[in-house]
Amino acid sequence: MLVTGVSRYLGSRLAGVLAAEPSIDRVIGVDTVPPRREQAAQLGRTEFVRADIRNPLIAKVIAQAEVDTVVHLNVIATPLSAGGRTAMKEINVIGTMQLLAACQKAPSMRKLVVKSTTAVYGSSPRDPALFTEDVEPRAVPRSGYAKDAVEVEGYVRGFGRRRPDVTLSLLRFTNFIGPVIETPLTRYLSLPLVPTVLGFDPRIQLCHEDDGIEVLRRAVHEEHPGIFNVGGSGVLLLSQALRRLGRPSLPIISPAVTVVARALRNARLVDFSPEQMRFLEHGRVVDVRRLEQAFGWAPRPTAQAFDAFVETSRALPVEATVSATEQVLLDLLASRHPVDITGAGATGKDAAHV
Repeated sequence: MLVTGVSRYLGSRLAGVLAAEPSIDRVIGVDTVPPRREQAAQLGRTEFVRADIRNPLIAKVIAQAEVDTVVHLNVIATPLSAGGRTAMKEINVIGTMQLLAACQKAPSMRKLVVKSTTAVYGSSPRDPALFTEDVEPRAVPRSGYAKDAVEVEGYVRGFGRRRPDVTLSLLRFTNFIGPVIETPLTRYLSLPLVPTVLGFDPRIQLCHEDDGIEVLRRAVHEEHPGIFNVGGSGVLLLSQALRRLGRPSLPIISPAVTVVARALRNARLVDFSPEQMRFLEHGRVVDVRRLEQAFGWAPRPTAQAFDAFVETSRALPVEATVSATEQVLLDLLASRHPVDITGAGATGKDAAHV
């Protein structure tokens, strides 16, 4: 068995869980950088191999170890952690292409499990109340992590057509949350003053980190071909989430959201991409009944998953947030195309730069 992305939290946890099971003879963990101390401690008897899935040499790793199961977790959501948007796209898309090419050539391959995201559905005011796995997005993602995920899924489906003998499980996760995992959403909710989009109160659906690991583990051990939405039932409004956390909000007019996101990103507080900011306007909710019926098991509800985060949440440093706020004001003052603070919107040439 081979697990990609083992130097990050989910990858190291899953590899460690699988390595602890006597029924699994061998677990190989792959990543471009060695795991940090906390990740290394979770790996157990996992054999770490420093390899880049963008390199065709990954085929040698799979062939020599006669890998029969691959769990692909190495799809990155944050440009900063990847070294920039270009590197992030190469890892996500080119890396997946090379990995799938290696799997296609391996006669030993029997199962492929891919971690995807519900971000493939996009976020739009025209969205349905619930996205099922068969519903097409009303607004196809055109940038960032969501666009990468759409491309990755396309290549994965192509692999499935070329290797119908391989059991293929494509898992679309909602936003992860929990006492330990760190994501753009948990960082955002940890701000001492949380910027929100004026006039919007999005619905949020969450997956507890432990439940995410359990779904991946079951997908490895059981036969669940197909596409599955993964997350807890029920939703929280963003305003409800902030009240439970005791965090004050700072409503911001929509045209200024990009400026605020850039300031938070530059301050390394929250690595929010444009499509994630759209999520904070329109939200997204998916139907998880297919998962529950096929797996005979369900993640804990969204409200319970969020409560686990509330119990251990800590606010990010106030000083850094204040600095980011000051930078927002400086950016607005220095902007050649100032934001229309009346909320009426820009017109003419300036509209394209807001």
